[in-house]
Amino acid sequence: MQLVKVGLCAFGMSGKVFHAPFLKEHPGFFMSAVVERSKEESKSRYPETVIYRSVKEMLQHSDIELVVVNTPVQTHFEYVKMALEAGKNVIVEKPFTVNVAEAKELVKLAAEKNLFLSVYQNRRFDRDYLQVQKVLNEGKLGNIKEAEIRFDRFRIEPSAKEHKENPQLKGSGALHDLGSHLIDQATQLFGFPEKLFADVFPMKGSAFANDYFEILLYYKNGLRVRLKSSVFSKEAHYAYILHGDKGSFLQERTDDQENELVSGAIPTFNEDWMKPLNNPDGILNYLKENSGSERILTSSEPGNYMNYYQEIYEHIVFGYPLPSPGSEIIQNMKIIEAALESSKEGKIVYFADQ
Repeated sequence: MQLVKVGLCAFGMSGKVFHAPFLKEHPGFFMSAVVERSKEESKSRYPETVIYRSVKEMLQHSDIELVVVNTPVQTHFEYVKMALEAGKNVIVEKPFTVNVAEAKELVKLAAEKNLFLSVYQNRRFDRDYLQVQKVLNEGKLGNIKEAEIRFDRFRIEPSAKEHKENPQLKGSGALHDLGSHLIDQATQLFGFPEKLFADVFPMKGSAFANDYFEILLYYKNGLRVRLKSSVFSKEAHYAYILHGDKGSFLQERTDDQENELVSGAIPTFNEDWMKPLNNPDGILNYLKENSGSERILTSSEPGNYMNYYQEIYEHIVFGYPLPSPGSEIIQNMKIIEAALESSKEGKIVYFADQ
């Protein structure tokens, strides 16, 4: 089996939870290098991994072929560019970059170097999102007229992460952080919109980056898709609401991979590393083909973030399609930029190049 040597640019939560465990358990990858600026936390679990004190040092001295840029978004452009110029393929954490211009430059550079650049859109592998995808593919809802995707939390105290909370830093705030997931799911399910209107602001006050957003996406076929997130939501909402001309589907946010990984669970290729649901997590109500309607409770099947790394491996070894390539995620960055413009100017923003 071909072994792909990987370097991890940071060993904070993202490295410990979303990347290192999967690289260790996947037989096709070997995490041979990691950047820890002052600590050596990776040593106990990954003793075979060489620790470097900077990304530059790792790129200069390690024989890795794939680099995972999982540092704060404000550094993504610098480190991705550095890795590409060193001849390395790159996975970069979401959000891709702080703006469209940076994203375009990196995609262009990767193409010139004949290297791949993938954005880690792991929530394409969430159980709840996959269930929505399944229901849409079944066609029981008919033509979708209205949809809502939301990611709410109750976090009234600011986090200690300055790169997410400081309003003076480009790319900080919920729109770039959680918005990059919701926007990605919307464009995967429904395509790119014709225009949008957005409301983005800091509920915790002007000393903090935006922690609330609502984006209304308009499509040429009349479809309306609403994306929303708030940190002042004590009661849970349905994460996905879809209404079509033949029925409706409501889906809770039930994927628990992040919590399981934080608690120390070891991921595998099989979904059984996740705990099964105790109760149904969705409601499907639709018109039957003959007569009447049917209302059923649905249960989503487990998702698995390992599938992202499996797709990366298959791209490297077999040339299969690259998951979430940078060229595709540029479209998501356009929506983030347009949402900021719309909120600031109080106007609908059109996408002229679509």
